[in-house]
Amino acid sequence: MMYIRKSEDRGRAEHGWLSARHSFSFAEYHDPRFMGFSDLRVINEDRVAPGGGFPTHPHRDMEIVTYILDGALEHKDSMGNSAVIRPGEVQRMTAGTGVRHSEFNASRTDPVHLLQIWLLPEKGGLEPGYEQTAFPAAERQGKLRLVASRDGRDGSVTIHQDAELYSALLAKGEAVTLKPATGRKQWIQVARGQVSVNGNPLIQGDAVAMAEEPEITVIGTAAGENAEILLFDLR
Repeated sequence: MMYIRKSEDRGRAEHGWLSARHSFSFAEYHDPRFMGFSDLRVINEDRVAPGGGFPTHPHRDMEIVTYILDGALEHKDSMGNSAVIRPGEVQRMTAGTGVRHSEFNASRTDPVHLLQIWLLPEKGGLEPGYEQTAFPAAERQGKLRLVASRDGRDGSVTIHQDAELYSALLAKGEAVTLKPATGRKQWIQVARGQVSVNGNPLIQGDAVAMAEEPEITVIGTAAGENAEILLFDLR
């Protein structure tokens, strides 16, 4: 099974300081066909204007992963964490029994472009937690680099769900391949550039949902730039 979710078909939100695209139902955007995929609940592509951001607000019982594409995002939370997240870094926050946090563009002159990802946790009432790790481009160039996993292996951040998240950078002609275990599902999000997934052309913002595919091959197809993808392997 393969279903392509085109970039232009996503939900939209325009708030002046924020331009957002929603792969799944979120806030005022509701589509019963797109309530999530396996344990993946939210993928929001956000562009936040200089000085703009999300004031302090609560979360609970959600695994939240922040992935920066361009710019820098300043994070503060009720656990006492304060950090700036930059491209190549992945932040994981376990909301668990409840946290409050704020997220603001760290620059007064440049926008920040990011993916905000939510996954349902394996159980409710987890202890809140926070983690932030850098994954250099050299570790992701032409490779599927594990950046988030249930067991935190290979230096990935730990998410409390049976899910794995990979990142890859692909120049034209570079390819990565995954042979999924039986019964697993995959979601591939094109964060930038152009790729083909099992022969299907995709551009920035597109995604593909897959199940029961014996092999998945992603190839960079644009000259002069890296494509950047996120690949979720889900139960």
